[in-house]
Amino acid sequence: MWQRLSFRTQLFLPLGASLLVALILGGILLHLFATIQLADENEPARRSTRIISAALNNSLSASGNPQKTLDAFVQLLDTSSDIQFRRVEEGPLPSPRDDIRNLKLVPGWFINLLTIPDMDNASPVMIDGKQVGNLVFLPDLSADLFEKWIGFLALASLVAALMLLTGTVAYLFAGSTLRRLQHLGNGLTRIRRGDYATPIPVGGPPEIRQSCEEANALAATLAQLSQDNRDLMHRLVSLQDDERRDLARELHDELGPLLFGIRAGTIALIDAAPQAGNLSNSAEEMLQSVEALQQTNRRILDRLRPLYIEELGLSTSVRTLLQNFRKQAPHIVLTDTIGSDLNGVDGPLAQTVYRVIQEALTNVLRHAKASNADVHVAITGETLVVEISDDGGGFPEGNVFGRGLTGMHERVRALSGSLSLLRVDGRTYVRCRLPVQLAREAPVSPSMILSEKLPTQIER
Repeated sequence: MWQRLSFRTQLFLPLGASLLVALILGGILLHLFATIQLADENEPARRSTRIISAALNNSLSASGNPQKTLDAFVQLLDTSSDIQFRRVEEGPLPSPRDDIRNLKLVPGWFINLLTIPDMDNASPVMIDGKQVGNLVFLPDLSADLFEKWIGFLALASLVAALMLLTGTVAYLFAGSTLRRLQHLGNGLTRIRRGDYATPIPVGGPPEIRQSCEEANALAATLAQLSQDNRDLMHRLVSLQDDERRDLARELHDELGPLLFGIRAGTIALIDAAPQAGNLSNSAEEMLQSVEALQQTNRRILDRLRPLYIEELGLSTSVRTLLQNFRKQAPHIVLTDTIGSDLNGVDGPLAQTVYRVIQEALTNVLRHAKASNADVHVAITGETLVVEISDDGGGFPEGNVFGRGLTGMHERVRALSGSLSLLRVDGRTYVRCRLPVQLAREAPVSPSMILSEKLPTQIER
């Protein structure tokens, strides 16, 4: 439960509780010491009352007319004095609390909380051995109680002021600290998402400043590693393309003439012996095999190094690829939107776009069981967008990029792009976004670092 509370709540609860406890302890101490203080303050007057009572009794015993002497003494007493004479027939003696009931400046609940001490305030007055009254000490506690009330108000005001001041300081401090921590958390989130360029503001207490500086240093290191990794992947893709080009050249220059020679010889053999029976049949079968082998060789050459891109441009090459797909899959209705400005794209970027479309259409043909598909390629601002969709069965739960799309993912990452596989409204989408300017000017670094394991990206 405590861990679910916010930082401010965890800070203010103990602080408020400690100040409240301090106020309660102050009230308890005031209650305990008020009784002792009231008794000590009125002790001299109590002793004076007993002395006066003793002197009065002595005077009455020595007087010839004690009643007249007593009346004269009573008349001398001021009605506002704390010492009063009460005759026996006037009833029970009053208590000090009876005279403070009407004190308007002090709340009644506060008076009830205090313990008014027993002043032992009655001294008997005797005439001829008979008690005729009491000399009563009735102190006026209004001023004392008002003093205690003022002290209680001062204590409560001090605690309230301390709570307000401390709470304000704590709130501002907590707000400043939380803002720095929020900046740090947002920065770490950006780093986790791959944004290493936006620095985390450095500020706050030394511990938070150090954490922000370390996070910024980590972001700089990750940015450098990411750039080195992209450079390495770009170089690897370039090396793969060079290897594919060399292999395609070998197949075209070496295997192509040999197949053409075998085909020409087979045709000559068929023309020279048209009535040779079994020999003619075998020659016909050999000619069919050679032609099939030539077609296979052309398909391999096209996958290794599509010559249309260099000769005709990317737009024409993509359209040729779509025409070949329509011939291979006449049962699939293929629509396309190909931008007219794609012929300005060349190099690794053009190769990557062509390969992504080629691999996606291959998957549609082999696995999707679709009835229609759509290809969209366009340049929007500084981004080249490729999207291939179909209405097939999609991919199974937990599916990851296959071998072909994983290779495309590597190519796209090498050009600082993104490749995603989505399933939306019954259609499967392969979406690729490539920065045009960055891809055209991507540097090739000779540094060789370990390539990080490429995560697969599947979106729903």
